Amino acid sequence: MERRFSEMTPYELIQKIGEFTDKARKAEQMGMANELAVYERKIDMAKAYLMDPESFKPGQVYFVDNQPFTIKRMKGTFAWGTFEGDDELSAFPISLLKKKKSS
Repeated sequence: MERRFSEMTPYELIQKIGEFTDKARKAEQMGMANELAVYERKIDMAKAYLMDPESFKPGQVYFVDNQPFTIKRMKGTFAWGTFEGDDELSAFPISLLKKKKSS
């Protein structure tokens, strides 16, 4: 039976990320877009468990796909919030949140 990411050690998570990366590469080479998307999402989730959710606070602004995203609340390794100019709540694993780079 497959263990949850929350039950894995950092070493096990890194191993899983490598496994998923290999599977994603193979799916991409075979033109299997849906399977590729599944493995990319699994990689994002596993990476989130290697991060500290306590360092993400409501009110902070991050970027998701180069769009400003304001955190409204945290639940585990997920940040719930809104994009600039939008009131609809969205949730993302914290591994997808990027700080703005200073120019």
